[in-house]
Amino acid sequence: MPRPKKCRRVCKMPRCRQFIPQGGRADGQICMTVDEYETIRLMDHLGYTQEECARQMGVSRPTVTGIYESARRKLAAFLVEGRSLSIEGGNYRLCPMVAHGCGKGGGCPKKAAAHRGEE
Repeated sequence: MPRPKKCRRVCKMPRCRQFIPQGGRADGQICMTVDEYETIRLMDHLGYTQEECARQMGVSRPTVTGIYESARRKLAAFLVEGRSLSIEGGNYRLCPMVAHGCGKGGGCPKKAAAHRGEE
């Protein structure tokens, strides 16, 4: 029997959860999970390494690699094939500090930005 999947910690939910090509005509739909969105947010938007992302989400680096690769494939299909994209579901839990815009732990984006002098 496989091990149960570990819940991934998500610090920030997406502002928009539905994206439709201009003109309203989409050639199918792609569903990205919230934890896939979080890897894109942390690594591509905030510039985290895979190690930092894994620490922030509370999972291993190989797990982050798999989540990230899946998210990138979905983003590519959305952009290249003109399909709609929705962000929903997945195996995650919200950081208890999400109301304050910040998560706890060494990989907290707010703490990291302050450390880099961005705030």
